[in-house]
Order: sequence, then C-alpha cells, then structure tokens
Amino acid sequence: MNSSIVYLVGAGPGDPKLITLKGLECIKKADVLVYDRLVNSQLLSYVRPDAELIFVGKSPDRHALSQEKINEVLVNKAKTGKIVTRLKGGDPFVFGRGGEEAESLFNNGIPFEIIPGITSAVAVPAYAGIPVTHRNLTSSFNVITGHEDPAKDISSINFDKLAPGSGTLIFLMGMGNLSLIVDRLVEHGRPSDTPIALIHRGTTPEQKILVGELGNIVAKAEEANLKPPSVIVVGEVVKLRDKLKWFEKKPLFGKRILVTRSREQASILSEKIIDLGGEPFEFPTIKIVPPDDYSKVDTAIEKINQYEWIIFTSINGVQHFFKRLRYLNKDIRQLIGIKLCAIGCKTKEELESSGLIVDYTPGEYRAEAIVEGFKNENVSGKRILLPRADIAREVLSQELKEMGAFVDDIAMYKTIPGDVNVGFLKELLQNKMIDIITFTSSSTVRNLVEMLDSKDLTKLLDGVCAASIGPVTTAAAQEFRIKVDIEASEYTIDGLLKAILEKTERENHND
Repeated sequence: MNSSIVYLVGAGPGDPKLITLKGLECIKKADVLVYDRLVNSQLLSYVRPDAELIFVGKSPDRHALSQEKINEVLVNKAKTGKIVTRLKGGDPFVFGRGGEEAESLFNNGIPFEIIPGITSAVAVPAYAGIPVTHRNLTSSFNVITGHEDPAKDISSINFDKLAPGSGTLIFLMGMGNLSLIVDRLVEHGRPSDTPIALIHRGTTPEQKILVGELGNIVAKAEEANLKPPSVIVVGEVVKLRDKLKWFEKKPLFGKRILVTRSREQASILSEKIIDLGGEPFEFPTIKIVPPDDYSKVDTAIEKINQYEWIIFTSINGVQHFFKRLRYLNKDIRQLIGIKLCAIGCKTKEELESSGLIVDYTPGEYRAEAIVEGFKNENVSGKRILLPRADIAREVLSQELKEMGAFVDDIAMYKTIPGDVNVGFLKELLQNKMIDIITFTSSSTVRNLVEMLDSKDLTKLLDGVCAASIGPVTTAAAQEFRIKVDIEASEYTIDGLLKAILEKTERENHND
C-alpha cells in the first residue's frame, strides 16, 4: 500500500506556539519537510531525526527555488512513497501559493491535505494591539497582496473600490510598494490623515511597530529603515493600539538572551524567556554524557545498602543515577533505610517524582550549605554516596571526610563542551545582538570562554549583561574578568529569571 501524501501546512505568523495541533502532527510524522524562509526555526526541532529537510525559502531579492521547482520537489518526493510536509508561513491559501501547489499535486495524482494556519493578516495586528474589526469603528476588513505578480499587465487590486470604504485594509508583502499603495489609496479617496500601522516581524520578540498617517508614513518608514517582512494595516482601528497593545508590555520584550545550558535543559529556560517576551538564542556550551567507565558507579549501586546517606547535587545526578539503577535491574526498593539529601528545590522535586522523601534540603543551594547542615548530623564513620558530575567541586567531599565520613565521590555523568556554531555566536556578539548572557554553572562559563577563544574577550562582551545563577558561577566568571551584572539570590532557573526581571524593571523605570 502506497502511503505517500503531501500535507500543505500553515505554520502561522511567526510565534511557533501559534501552529495548530494538526500542523504539528504533520511535522512530526514527515519523511520529508519542505519549508519556507518565514517558518520559525523552532518548529524544525519537532522533525524526526531521520527526516529530510529541504529549504525552499523566498525573499524579495532572491528565491532558493522557483515555484515550479518547488512543485516538482513535492511531486517527486511523494512519488517515492514518502510522507511530505510542506510547511508554509501563515496560511497556505492566503497569498501562500498553496493553491498552485495543490493543483500541481492533483494534476500528478498525488493525494494531499490542506492544514490551515493562522494568517498573519489577523494575528500580526492582534499582537500589535490592533483588532481588524471593531463594533464602533468597522465591521469589515480586506486582505490585499502588496506584491502582485510582476508579469501581470493590469493590476487586479481595485483601489477605486477599496479606498473610499470604511473597512480595514491589510496589505501583506507590501513594504517594497508602500509608496505606491499609499499614493493609490489617497488618489482614490482615502483621506491622507487615515491612521496606518507598519508591523515588522509581528508575533515575534523582534516585533517593531511604526504608526502614522497615509500622508507621512512613507517618510517615517524611510527614516526608521523598516524592512520586510511587515504587515500594513490601514484604518481607524489603528487608533486602538495605545489602549490594546499587550505584547510589547511583556517584561523581557525585545531582549535577546543567550542560553548556555545543555541542549536537553536549555528548552526549559528558553520557554520561560519566550513567555516573558524575550528571544532566546540557544548555544549549549556544555553537553551531558555518560561516564567513560561505569565500574565505580556499578560497584556503588551493588553495595548501595551500605550507605547511610546519598547526596544529590543536581537533577542530572538524579536522572543518571536512576537510569543506571534500572539498567542494573534494580529500583527504589534498594534505597530502604538510606537518607536522601538534595541541593535545590528542583533536585528535590525530581526525587519526589519517583515517590521518594528527601530528608534534608539546605536553605542555600550550594555545597557549603550542605556541609553546614551536616555539622548537626553525626556522620563520623558513616558512608555517604555522592553521585554527581565528573568536574564537580571537591569542597563537599573534602569537608565531609574531615568530619569523619567515608565518602564515595563518583562521576555519575560527564560534562563536555557542547556542539555550537561558534562563528555565528561571535557574529551576534560583534554586532551587539545579544543583550544578556545566562550562566547556569561554572562549566558554562569556562566552556564559553574557551569556545570564543578571543584575545579581547572584554571588548567582545562589551555592552552584554552577564547573569549568573549563583556565587560559585559568579566566581568562575570573575576568573576570566567577566563582569557579572546579575546574580540570583535563589540558585535556580526561576531565581535567575527573577533577578533578570528585577534588573530589567529597574532599567525601564530609570528610562
């Protein structure tokens, strides 16, 4: 049975969360993903590792592939029995040339489905605080292409009918013809003082909005050097923006934040940044991998009932410990009678998710606080297991040994440099496109410095705000003469974000 099919999917206007559930399903099951320039790259992370990705992006000045070639790609890939997902910005049937692609598939006997997307014609104005209709202002809107087929002899846009009306006019792909659009509207009866808004990269943290009137918007756009992609909104509804704008009010709106955590953990911080209006750039400077040799780990697990305490210093330690426990065909019943200590509320939660009760969590989330707490516990002669990273600080192990404990400090996992595009990172820093760098451990600091390998690190990081998760990480940054502007008082991701928000709020208040 031939299972080939082509899904023509609308990816939405830019915010990756605005894709439909069905659209996301089609991305996940695709054998081949054919995608456009305006598709948010975060959506590509849902593609199967073995899927083929084909970029066919178009821009005003160049096309990766012509429309005819794109049609051929869809047909040819489907004929090999593949599930093909054609991912298009916005909605495939709103100036997305989805109709042409569907016709080509039909003519070649290829089954297809249309998965509508949220069109930028409605979503982008909404993110700018501009409703396309309003009961007291207008009950209609028109969506018009701002970029007609250049081969056409006569325009199919009836400005003589559009201009005199009271409905909202929304032009897509029109920045290159802004002057012409404005002239035609005024020429055919739309007053020159009619409100107009230009919305650049709407629904994303890069969103910029320019408001004016038909009579002055061209000069304003030239002065602001506003570029495509931008949505043009014409009508009285633009006046509601001052009351209804909401997206730009998010506390981290417009902030570009470098996330240096491991790839597995980066998404947690990135999601929170996005929710707060910021734009995360993920550059995992560290990668969490299994140890080179499990012999010490396995020996510790085989004699696990000899330990009085197990101290977990991170979520990674918990996850790798229990993964190995299961591999050795054991479970939490092996931990009967053993007391558990966890550094940090998230590490504690990870243990509790397995049905375990944590006996001790220090108020301050670092090794020194554990030592202080254990001074009230008679650990002399007791065995303590420390399953943690291979590069963890030795202070905890040493202090416990000085208190008379027998400590098995074993590498539960390794921290190695992550796989990142260093050239792109340097380009971002040199062009001053990063506002904040987050450091969540000493290793994220050290690895970033090694990756940048810059003779003038201070100059490269000039103007960038460094945010540290706690004093140990701060000390590592200071070793490399990196000025730390933000330090979390609670050594967690939420604590780090709270500290960033507090500083941002102070800056906005001073402005």
